[in-house]
Amino acid sequence: MLLRYSEDRVPVLLILFVFSLDVTVYAMASAWWVAPLWFAAMLIPKGWICAWNHHHQHLPMFRHWMLNRPLELILGLQTGVTSHTWYLHHVVGHHRNYLEGGSEDEATWQLPDGKPMTSLGFAFRTAALSYPTALRNGLGRHRRALRVFVTMLFVTLGCVGLALWHSPYNAMFVFVGPMVMSLLLTAWASYFHHAGLEAGDHAEASYNILHPGYNLMTGNLGYHTAHHMAPGLHWSKLPALHAEIASSIPDDCYRRPGIPFEWIRREEQILRPDEA
Repeated sequence: MLLRYSEDRVPVLLILFVFSLDVTVYAMASAWWVAPLWFAAMLIPKGWICAWNHHHQHLPMFRHWMLNRPLELILGLQTGVTSHTWYLHHVVGHHRNYLEGGSEDEATWQLPDGKPMTSLGFAFRTAALSYPTALRNGLGRHRRALRVFVTMLFVTLGCVGLALWHSPYNAMFVFVGPMVMSLLLTAWASYFHHAGLEAGDHAEASYNILHPGYNLMTGNLGYHTAHHMAPGLHWSKLPALHAEIASSIPDDCYRRPGIPFEWIRREEQILRPDEA
């Protein structure tokens, strides 16, 4: 079997389907309004694809690198996060250091004086430093991952450059704009996973979101404590782990899912898990 887990079939097919629509709009849109409309329509869906890119960089979906690299190229063009960027910034960085807080954490939500950043300040800072931080961590102890990161970064930028040369207007709205916005939205969403929580253990250091719609579209990213306790665990296994550890998670480590799930919620799907 090409995939590590059969549960990844649908996410991979949807990612490829959205990319095929991207290419179609890029290649065929002639009216000035089509590409901007596509950009706006895909903001939230590509935000969800960012979550699947995150999962992939924790545990690659395919068994062989020859299939993972093309998928990462597509994900990079959709999300602005290229191959191994999150691995170097997030997996071997943030996950190892987030309990330390402050400057030790690659995704710190604290200012140098210990006060919390604003969510927008965090988003812009984290997005701006994502690639330099990945490079720094790669130069440290992860040279093999660094080689993949640098190679795929240039491949992705080369594809963007060719798209801009061929059709600059469409490329800006189908590829460049979504890449920038998705990176910012990924960073902005990350703020709400940990901001305000200062704890030395996993059970009290993450916020969890239990809305089923949110977890369907993000691959159970709402089970964030479980994800940090077992970062290499496949996304499909996170609800079961959460059920095992739920009694150790404080009530104030649950939060609402945000838009658009706030609009389609039931109250019991939002707050404490096992009471619904």
